[in-house]
Amino acid sequence: MTAEKPLVRMKKRRLKKLPIIILVLLLLSTLLFFWMKFSFDSGLELAKDHGKTPKDYTFNGPINEDAKVNVLILGQDRVVDGSARTDSIMVAQYDYLNKKMKVISIMRDIYAEIPGGYQNYKINTAYTLGGPELLRKTIKHNLGIDLEYYAIINFKGFEQMVDELSPNGLPINVEKDMSAKIGVSLKKGQHNLSGKEVLGYARFRHDEEGDFGRVRRQQQVIKALEKEMVSLSAVIKAPKLAGIARGYVDTNMTNGDIFKTGASFMIRGDKDIQTLVVPVKNSYDMVDIYGAGSVLDINKEMNKKAIKEFLDK
Repeated sequence: MTAEKPLVRMKKRRLKKLPIIILVLLLLSTLLFFWMKFSFDSGLELAKDHGKTPKDYTFNGPINEDAKVNVLILGQDRVVDGSARTDSIMVAQYDYLNKKMKVISIMRDIYAEIPGGYQNYKINTAYTLGGPELLRKTIKHNLGIDLEYYAIINFKGFEQMVDELSPNGLPINVEKDMSAKIGVSLKKGQHNLSGKEVLGYARFRHDEEGDFGRVRRQQQVIKALEKEMVSLSAVIKAPKLAGIARGYVDTNMTNGDIFKTGASFMIRGDKDIQTLVVPVKNSYDMVDIYGAGSVLDINKEMNKKAIKEFLDK
């Protein structure tokens, strides 16, 4: 009887081990899936515990096939007599191919043409008049940005996400004492702020800088959060953070969209978030217009060009 060659025997042993390896990989994948789902659901429950019920809005943004997603992010101020107001307008773009995140802060006092037969007014008024869909059309008409999705952030949800990401507080250098109309009292200096304090800091505008100062502070907070997101604990918390976001945020993104984008950015994304403020420097004048008050009269073509260059680079 002819003895088997050593190479043949090695191949047979490998073939015998292959089903075991496949079984182990399937088991690990299953455990990972259920852990991620459990973490996502636990984040979702935090919102339910506070009585948050996401709403569905009409939003007809085009779905582009360029491996980039553009999301209109709104911080809802409050609802008065059934009309909602937003005190922060941002556009976030995530590039799946290059793993880059970009954020545009849009000043709410931009004097804009509002489609649909409305008179010209501050750009954030479009949200009050017709929700995220009318604001989408207004941004497209005035600034040339195609927006696929919207996300209306409940401020309680923002606080919860900050506290989950930074349980010991988010390091922020507070440039001055602040207390008026922000719900918290902050002292000048370097502090680790809770979610509620971070929100108050980011919303403060009761000084000579006004909305310009608020936008600057919002971008400062983005940079501080950016540093927290490079930690291993942040990556581990990614599914739970996505669950919190889904529970507290009104959006037309599916659970899968939120998790896929969030996980891609947290695990593989470039954490150096690029930011832009619109209107860009030297492209606007502060003017008073009857019926609208003090507004930013912008050079639209100059801003459209700056936005396109920023998003395309």
